[in-house]
Amino acid sequence: MGRKIDIEKIRRVVVRVPNWLGDAVMATPILGAVRASFPKARIAVLATPLPAQLFTTHPAVDEVLVYDKKGTHAGIGGRLKLIQELCSRSFDLAILFPNSVDAALVPLLAGVRRRMGTGHQGRGLLLTHTYDDAPMRETRLHQVENDLRRVGQFGIAGGSGKLELATTAAEDAAIAELLADAGIAPGEFVLGVNPGATYGSAKRWYPDRFAAAAAELGAAWGAKVVITGSPAEAPMAAEIAALLPGAVNLAGKTDVRGLMALIKRCNFFITNDSGPMHIAAAFGVPLVAVFGPTDNSATSPYTPDAIMVRKPVDCAPCMLRECPTDHRCMTEVTAADVVEAAQRLWRQVSGKQ
Repeated sequence: MGRKIDIEKIRRVVVRVPNWLGDAVMATPILGAVRASFPKARIAVLATPLPAQLFTTHPAVDEVLVYDKKGTHAGIGGRLKLIQELCSRSFDLAILFPNSVDAALVPLLAGVRRRMGTGHQGRGLLLTHTYDDAPMRETRLHQVENDLRRVGQFGIAGGSGKLELATTAAEDAAIAELLADAGIAPGEFVLGVNPGATYGSAKRWYPDRFAAAAAELGAAWGAKVVITGSPAEAPMAAEIAALLPGAVNLAGKTDVRGLMALIKRCNFFITNDSGPMHIAAAFGVPLVAVFGPTDNSATSPYTPDAIMVRKPVDCAPCMLRECPTDHRCMTEVTAADVVEAAQRLWRQVSGKQ
């Protein structure tokens, strides 16, 4: 439904990005396309508190609006406040990633004349521009490519087509100081280890295997190991640190902005399928990602400098948060598998330098 957007009529655009950190990173090529398509427009991102931090210095974004649905914008009164905030900015176009009715209803009530998104769950009546997904069902596309084709149906195209994030010089300097305090000099090789995955335990490989792989790679590369993670993942990170004398455990010690700068500083990254995996991909950090229950064809790291390690078990991808059986998709992945993949990728990457 709908037609191509008249570029000359668009002065203000709001992009409602996904709620998951990794999905929000994968939305960044759309921001590049929006900026290329509407070069004179003011572009705002509307995001929940965690992913909102990704965009405060994004080159395609002029303003970040935080949608705090558990705080300021909770309940009917909170939604009315959000509607008023959007209404006061007189947006001409809303591009909506979440598939919920709420995501489509808010900009409608805020008077945004053009509202673009999927028509799933009966949302078609709330939108002016709905995607035709029929051509995309014929091939299995990566989520980034799928989203670019969707907005391309309405003439929104251009940009690099790549993931893009940015940190400030001050944020980079703060991480350099944090690492220096831990005994890591600016020129030293940093191997990042990310054992967490917010979606659920089924996506998490095992701490002892992360430790074994990091120990072997660290010795081979003369690398300093840095463990990343959220405050909730700190106990898991501590397990790994206990098995790796000399490793620097920074899990729970940075916010999203600090995590971005920390991952950007890494020379190599080993990780589960997670938000930090996509952050590493956005910064061009070579990475090995362990995939188990999730569909790697749609959400693999969107970068040429990545290798996925997964086993072709009959029950994967199941997309479950918790494994109801024996977790064979992860138990079959060994430390040796990850080490071999990492060494192979590093030979490829270092050969291009």
